[in-house]
Amino acid sequence: MVSLICTVQGHRDDVNCCAFSASLLATCSADKTVRVYSTRDFSELPFSPLSGHGYGVHCCCFSSCGQYLASCSTDATTVVWAMGSGEIEAVLEHPGRSPVRVCAFSPDSSCLVSGAADGTVALWDFPSRTLRRTGAVPDTTMVACSFSPCGQLFATGSTYGDLRIWDLGMNQLHAEKYAHDLGVTCCQFAPHIMTDKAGGLVQFRLASCGQDSLLKIWLVSQNFSIGCKMQLVHTLSGQSSVVLCCAYSADGQLLVSGSMDKTVTVYEANDGVLLYTLNQHERYVTACAFSPTVPLIATGSMDKTVNVWRVEDGGSSQGAGPDGKSLPDEVPCGSHEAGRKWPGHSRLTVSDWSEDDVSAWLREEGLESLVDTFKANNIDGAELLSLSKESLSSELRIESLGLRGKILRKIEELKMAPVSDGIPDEFLCPITHEVMKDPVIAADGYSYERDAIESWINTKSRSSPMTNLPLQTTLLTPNRTLKMAICRWSSSQ
Repeated sequence: MVSLICTVQGHRDDVNCCAFSASLLATCSADKTVRVYSTRDFSELPFSPLSGHGYGVHCCCFSSCGQYLASCSTDATTVVWAMGSGEIEAVLEHPGRSPVRVCAFSPDSSCLVSGAADGTVALWDFPSRTLRRTGAVPDTTMVACSFSPCGQLFATGSTYGDLRIWDLGMNQLHAEKYAHDLGVTCCQFAPHIMTDKAGGLVQFRLASCGQDSLLKIWLVSQNFSIGCKMQLVHTLSGQSSVVLCCAYSADGQLLVSGSMDKTVTVYEANDGVLLYTLNQHERYVTACAFSPTVPLIATGSMDKTVNVWRVEDGGSSQGAGPDGKSLPDEVPCGSHEAGRKWPGHSRLTVSDWSEDDVSAWLREEGLESLVDTFKANNIDGAELLSLSKESLSSELRIESLGLRGKILRKIEELKMAPVSDGIPDEFLCPITHEVMKDPVIAADGYSYERDAIESWINTKSRSSPMTNLPLQTTLLTPNRTLKMAICRWSSSQ
């Protein structure tokens, strides 16, 4: 089921791109501005709109921790904004002063790539804000780029119709010259890495769309013997006109695209099965993005609006079916479930819930059948927050994949829910739900209270508290900028 929960109408011209962090939604427009909203209630932040560009803004993207937002423009710059204050941290001038059409962070935010109208690609060292290397594809415009989940490769797409794979040395590893007839419009890597240790093979999935009205899914393979190769896996033709944008969900299971036929389509990503067609925009759909933490999709359009959709399990008649005609009426911003108070225990943080509080929450979410199971396993609030798909299966014996997915999504909503009015969400540790004193950035890109994440790593399996995916390293990096922001906020209270 997909339901429309909010329509944001701040821009005065075409919306060109939208992007999520864990707690924010950013949108950019031909009106020269970038706007930033809280995903708690989709209210605009006090420092929004951001007005540092001289011309229309084509693309925006968040760093992995959500601390920074990059935006690029026809003014030939990529601007880096601090999300604690909305201030400009850096202005990266593209080599050759050509209009910058697209930008993307690497998964660990160590690199930023920007592509321009003259076919050049710039690779920036993000911590130092300096230019590392440049590359170019002659006689074309760069309009798409995406980093692989390992961060060692990135893909670009151009108006020439080609998809190219690059390494961090700006070496072209592969060129798929006729990927889309008449031009590529967008590309994005799926978030997971597939490996064959015996053969030393590493594989990724890459989605691309273009002027040929098609959405394609590619298998990108690399090892020392064969180099880098691309194989077409699926060609999806669910839209009747040029497909302008595409994006994978955080778990890689869903793929969304937007088209000049004014529709948004949602596919099952592995098999390419069309699940939903959404028809709520009045003009071309130019942008789409999935939230990394909760089941939300944002879609932007030339109708100057951004629609926010919730993706849920179940067969309610209020969902958007494949014909796209059974959506509920638009609801006001701020009325979505993530912002509601939980009756009976609204004054407690989730980690302080008792087993009875957890039971009450299960009933409120329509999961009454699990109450006895959770009680039998003594699941209180702290245990609830630590549940993963593995523990739901092996320890609680919940066999239904769909039910496990629904439970995890509801838990993510709890993690995102506001704890108390007036405290910025980004100041709260996702584990303790208290204001952080010593924030650190973990390998998943999220910030946590140091003691809480160290305890988590020492007592739990090495998985992210936010994504349930394995942590590639236990290294923790002090988040000094966030700590300073918290100190300033605390002193003002």
